[in-house]
Amino acid sequence: MTSQARRPRTRAVGERPFPNRPEGADTLPQIDHILVLMMENHTYDNWLGMLGRGRGQRPRGDGFTIGPDGRPTASNPTSDGKIQHAFAMPTTCQLTGQPTQEWTQSHDQFADGRNDGFVKSDSGPVAMGYWSDADLPWSYSLATTFPVGDRWFSSVLGQTYPNRRYLLAATSAGMVDDVLPEVILPAPNGTIYDLLDAHQIPWRNYHSTFPPTSYLYLGDAVRNHHSIFPVDQFFADAKSGGLPGFAIIDPDWLTNSGENPQNIVHAEQFAASVVQAVMESPAWPRTLLVWTFDEGGGYYDHVPPPAAVPPDNTGPDWPAPAYTGFAQYGFRVPAVVVSPWSRPDYVTSVVHDHTSILAMVERKWNLPALTRRDAAASDLSDFLDLSHATFATPPTLATPLAGPAQLACEKTGPGQIPPPGSVTPG
Repeated sequence: MTSQARRPRTRAVGERPFPNRPEGADTLPQIDHILVLMMENHTYDNWLGMLGRGRGQRPRGDGFTIGPDGRPTASNPTSDGKIQHAFAMPTTCQLTGQPTQEWTQSHDQFADGRNDGFVKSDSGPVAMGYWSDADLPWSYSLATTFPVGDRWFSSVLGQTYPNRRYLLAATSAGMVDDVLPEVILPAPNGTIYDLLDAHQIPWRNYHSTFPPTSYLYLGDAVRNHHSIFPVDQFFADAKSGGLPGFAIIDPDWLTNSGENPQNIVHAEQFAASVVQAVMESPAWPRTLLVWTFDEGGGYYDHVPPPAAVPPDNTGPDWPAPAYTGFAQYGFRVPAVVVSPWSRPDYVTSVVHDHTSILAMVERKWNLPALTRRDAAASDLSDFLDLSHATFATPPTLATPLAGPAQLACEKTGPGQIPPPGSVTPG
């Protein structure tokens, strides 16, 4: 089953989802905990493009178009006039330094909506690489079991820091690249944490390595903040049922976030451990977890990101080329909503970005919109059937593959990229 795109009711900045109810009112009693597991640097096509596209499988979501030879038909031109075709990555290891998702390179990849500048950009041929369920059995199992969004875009056509700022405040406050200014610019209307604190709704950012995501707006104060905890505390809270109202769970940026040059099996293992801990938690009956990625990392995706509502009037923090007032989503990323209330066998094509998470938190506790972006964002209702807890008994998901065969490339390298035969004359 697939839902079609719909336009949400646009609120004004500062307007509550339910204007006739008080701010802080609980409007979603089925869910007490909204959790975010945001990994790093992969597009939808790169990670889930082969979902349901193996021999004998039923296609699921808007991934690759498959040709008569059983391979994706996607391609991009090279700088010397040839054609680089999409190819299965030879191993689960990635290159160092490529692909890239820096602001200028991302806009070159977007190429005015043609999405044909990936290989010509500094990403190079590896941009057309992808993995399948043979490499990512847990991710494919998750996205087959729980509802997947195939129109979830990163919030800005750029890197990690500005996108994670949108997760916190529905704006990057002008940040366009992963360069922190000397003084961290505050969110114009505060962050989701400020709204939660105002109503004594507990939140936590569990981090594997410093800095946690919250650092991008809280700055040095994060070191002593009462809601910042090592990731071991997440697993303890999940086991006890003591999860907060809202939480972000951060991977280890150096080993298991998914960013190159990491071996992606470690990202699989970490994500699987988080989701399993949630499903085994006493809090599972009242929990919603979003699994997604902050941005595409410079890997190819075939769906051009559409125009977006600019969050505010803040300009870029440097003279960024192709700047359009933050009126552009970034590339698509994988997104799955994991909850007892998730719709089974479901794909939603409603347009979402990371501020959809804020819209859901705002709906839950009837909180005001922080910027024009979250005011216009669809929340996560389309992923859910709140009349029936289909997954009251948690399902069994596939186990990540992380044995000697997958780990060997950490010593021998990622293999030949691009592989022979994947480039043809123009």
